[in-house]
Order: sequence, then C-alpha cells, then structure tokens
Amino acid sequence: MQLKIALLGGDGIGPEVLTESVKCLQAVAETFDHSFTYSKALIGAAAMKKFRTPLPDQTLEIALEADALLFGTIGTLQYDNNPSSPIRPEQGLLRLRKELGLYANIRPVKMFPEIIKNSPLDRALVSGTDFEIYRELTGGIYYGEKKLSDDGTVATDICTYSEKEISRIAHKAFKAAKKRRKKLTLVDKANVLETSRLWRRVVKTLSESYPEVTLECLYIDNAAVQLLLNPTHFDIILTDNMFGDMLSDQGSVIIGSQGLLPSASIGEKHCMFEPVHGSYPKAEGKNKANPVASILSTALLLGHFGMKEESRAVIAAVRKSFKKKIVTPDILGSSKYGTDYVGDFIADHINDIDDDMNMNDENIGLGKSTII
Repeated sequence: MQLKIALLGGDGIGPEVLTESVKCLQAVAETFDHSFTYSKALIGAAAMKKFRTPLPDQTLEIALEADALLFGTIGTLQYDNNPSSPIRPEQGLLRLRKELGLYANIRPVKMFPEIIKNSPLDRALVSGTDFEIYRELTGGIYYGEKKLSDDGTVATDICTYSEKEISRIAHKAFKAAKKRRKKLTLVDKANVLETSRLWRRVVKTLSESYPEVTLECLYIDNAAVQLLLNPTHFDIILTDNMFGDMLSDQGSVIIGSQGLLPSASIGEKHCMFEPVHGSYPKAEGKNKANPVASILSTALLLGHFGMKEESRAVIAAVRKSFKKKIVTPDILGSSKYGTDYVGDFIADHINDIDDDMNMNDENIGLGKSTII
C-alpha cells in the first residue's frame, strides 16, 4: 500500500514522539512491503513563531492533500500563562479539525497485563479494562460563539449542537458497539443542559435501529465516578466534545500515564492520529517523553487502512517493550531509558513477535472499531 502521511509535530514534546512513530512506520513499510511518504508542516506555537498564525495555509494544504495525518502535541507555557492572548496555539488544532471535518474522535483505553501495576488503582479493579470513548469533535462549546464584555468582567461561551452532528457520531459508536460487547453508554448532563437533552433524544431514537446494543445513559458526574470505581463496566462511551476531553484524561489515570493513550480522529474524507497527552513543555528536549501513545496512534492509522496484521505487529512490539521494561520514566518506575531508545526498541521489534506472548486477541481489540 502507498500512503501520503502529513507530519504535524506541533509544540513541546510533539516533534520528539512523532519522530519515534515515523521510525515504527518505516519499520512496517520495510517489513510488509509498503510505501509511506511524509510531508512535514508547522502548527500551533511553532507556526505562530514563523507565520504569526497557528494554522498556516501551507499546513492546511498539506493536510488536505495527505491520505492521513500524524499529529504531535500543541501548546506552550508562554500561552498557557497568558490567558488574555487573542491568538492561541490550540486554535490551530481546532480549525484543522473543522476544516478536515474530523468529527469522530476515538480514544481506546486498554489495560495491558504487562503494565497493570503501573495503575494507581487496585489491580483487581482495573484488570480487563477495555473501553473506547467516542467523542464528538467539531461541535459544542469549543466551537460555539464566545463573548467578552467591554469591561472584561463577563464572559460567555455558547454550546450548540444539531441533530445531524449528534446522529453521525452516534451511528459510528453504535456500529462499534455491535463489533465489541454490544453496550453503549451515553454521557451527558441532561438534567441541566438543553444540548444534553437533545443528545438523549437523538441517541435514544437511534438506539431503536440497533436492538442488539444495550444503551445506558449516565450524567457526566456519575460517569466520572463510575469510571474509577468500575472501569470494566464500560464498553463504548459516547459523549460530546468537552465531556469526551475530560473523560479520556481520566482514562489515562486508570492505566497510569497519559503517555499510553492513542486516538483517531475520523471524518468522511480525512483522518488524523495523535496521542491524547499534551505538549508537556517541562520535558521538551530532555529525551524522557513517552512515545508509546504516539506509536499506538500509528497502529490505529494502520488499522484504519485495513492493515490489520501490521497494526497488530506494532502493538505486539509495544507490549514487548513493556515486558522487557524498556520504558520511559513514567512507566513502571523506570528511569533508565529515553524517548529515542524506547522508540528504537519498538521499531526494531515490529515483526519480532514471540509465540509465547499470546497477544493476538488483545491486539485486535485495540483497533477493531477504528476501521471506518
């Protein structure tokens, strides 16, 4: 297969973890006889420094022409510590998602046995955790009208959703649930928010077309509690833009590190793959950022394009790094290996799977609902 892949490293540790992901994709290409070509582009604070805009036209053009995007991270302390800045790096990512129509964000949260002791929660509680968050990505409060009074003392953010926006992500979530354990949890705040009440009405109506899938509805506050008390209860979580952002960060607590969670953002024509974690500016340039979330995002990319065996090979290599404790400082209390060493190890073992690891069933589980 031939793929044109746009590389948007962004800010902070983004370019570093993306470098390790490209190593793994190159290993896949060599092992499985594929051809991947890459185009780099600036976004976020890095783009603002050179072009005075977080999403230059050149970057958008490269993104639109690519078969897939690999994204790093976005944001810097310079702007995090200056909330009054009229232009922020994150605006580049929000616009990119909108321009590409990336409305379905899929975030797998899976506990691998090799790193179960990395979780701050009880082993018996987190063992078997395997759910996916389907987050609506191009609507809601992040994209609604924003106002600030003339005297700067009153601010307003408007949250707007349409039935169309809700139904298209809901259909994908129901179809994913059909392929998994046939359970879908809608997370909202329907006791307070009118947008959440619309979500409930639309999703309950759509559920009639998926009789094999059990639908439950939870308020966001209850869902956040249940996610930590009983994470194995969940299969597919469907929710809006802001709640999905929050819950996926909570999912990283279950596993023990934000450096382990990948994501796929899917639209009708375009797709982008990125780690869930932020730009972690304190680790920038120190060779200690965890590349695994970014590397697992490449597994989602491969699975999306039907390369199932290749996706499984990447995940198996990641799990081998866990088993051998070739990990960054945030995993298993290790401080011995750096970002580049971990990336090299995983890339070198893309097609070196020990039979006794018995990984295939669990590998398939990570990517099976992202082939859309």
